[in-house]
Amino acid sequence: MLAPLSNSRQKWINFGIAFVVVFALDQTIKWAFLLQGYQFGDTIYETRFVSLLLVYNKGVAFSMFAFLGDWLKFLQVLLLFVIFIYLWKNQEFVQSYAFPLGIIFGAGFSNVLDRFIHGGVVDYIFWHYQFEFAIFNFADVMIDLGVVLILYQTFLRKDKSVS
Repeated sequence: MLAPLSNSRQKWINFGIAFVVVFALDQTIKWAFLLQGYQFGDTIYETRFVSLLLVYNKGVAFSMFAFLGDWLKFLQVLLLFVIFIYLWKNQEFVQSYAFPLGIIFGAGFSNVLDRFIHGGVVDYIFWHYQFEFAIFNFADVMIDLGVVLILYQTFLRKDKSVS
């Protein structure tokens, strides 16, 4: 008979599952566009609200820090590594937020991998109804979702401790 997993180990498994699922989904979506032969700037689909437009973002959100060129990808790898080491040393944070952290890391590593393979992050969702928003991808949405889940859990936990 198998021994039950410790809570800490189960949380790291949850982290790993979220990481792998988000990473794999994001890369699959991006490669689905790229293997169809679409090139930089190609509009794949367009509606009044949103378009699928293939671009390679050389910076981070809204192309910030694009001036760093190739240094940006190495700085991002270093940042992800430092944050992971911090999480490893502060297990209680992972205990509380394993699933959303896995989502954020899976999405972050997927975007960084794009920089090494394609020279920039593969972005394709362009919101243009009422205003033009930055072009983004599934990983970007997942990073936002992970942050929202952490905030939700934080405030939910505070509400429970108050009553």
